[in-house]
Amino acid sequence: MGGSLAVGVLMFGIPDGGATADPATPSSASDAVQKLVDLSRQSEQLNEQALTAQQDLDAKQAVSRDADAKLAGATQVVDAAQAEVHKYQPAVDRTAIAAYQGARTNRLFSVLVSDSPQQLLDQISTLDVLSTQTQDQLAQYKKATDAATAAQTTAKTAADAARDASAKAEQIRAELERKRADLQGAIAQVIQAWGTLSAGDKASLAGTLFPPGFDRESLLRGLVPGSGTSALAAGLTRVGDPYVWGATGPDQFDCSGLVQWAFHQVGIDVPRTSQAQSGVGTPVDKNNLQPGDVVFFYSDASHVGIYAGNGMILHASTFGVPVQVAPMGSTPYHSARRYWMGMS
Repeated sequence: MGGSLAVGVLMFGIPDGGATADPATPSSASDAVQKLVDLSRQSEQLNEQALTAQQDLDAKQAVSRDADAKLAGATQVVDAAQAEVHKYQPAVDRTAIAAYQGARTNRLFSVLVSDSPQQLLDQISTLDVLSTQTQDQLAQYKKATDAATAAQTTAKTAADAARDASAKAEQIRAELERKRADLQGAIAQVIQAWGTLSAGDKASLAGTLFPPGFDRESLLRGLVPGSGTSALAAGLTRVGDPYVWGATGPDQFDCSGLVQWAFHQVGIDVPRTSQAQSGVGTPVDKNNLQPGDVVFFYSDASHVGIYAGNGMILHASTFGVPVQVAPMGSTPYHSARRYWMGMS
């Protein structure tokens, strides 16, 4: 996601390298809840970062496979070009040897050694044929050597690209493993902090599934099939399902997993991560939000939900909080997008 992992480390106090410190014992119930909220926010960021790293790795591996295939093709072209060079090499060698030994193959020499006009004509005709064949063979030889040189240049470029793509894939792979380790450490802290809460604090944190006065039926009346409102309708069927890091349904979700699942139900494919989701569709001004628009939060767009009207969003919030409809005003707003049928 946007921002580096180092920023997350500084913000949330995770030691570099993924090791986690034991959370300090909260001094009060409110401190315990706030600590859980902070740790959950941290884990959500790391979850989205790990998902992005996985996508980067998949892309880099695809590039690496393509580069390897191009290298194999370029190598075959080099082999074929070199075989073509070898085909004309004997004729070129014979011409070179003849020239070195002072062979007389010109028309003046034919005139000097001919015994009759007919013999002269025969010799000149033969010389013309030999000259034409030699020129053709030399031209073909040059064409073949030029092709071989070009093929070797292409093969070298392909080899360099293959090595570079492989190195980048390995670099991303290492980064992915580090982020996964950081995420696992953060999850452990969240679960530990959750264990310090009383049943009442847990219930208070979870909140209600719908805000007071929320009318789902009137909101969805007249929805357009294959639109944002129909995706919202699909998402609303998952209200009450638990938040789980990295989950994409059908009965547990993280924030971007819920958005992806809801739009997939109505035939609209969107990317996996919140940051990638923030780059597709059409931008929408905050003052022009409509139910079904996709809304992003925080400076790195690391949280996402579906606008449900009247300042509300449907979202998978955080650990311990089920999928719910909630006010969006308490979360730093980033941007909004509107999706449509046929987008990829």
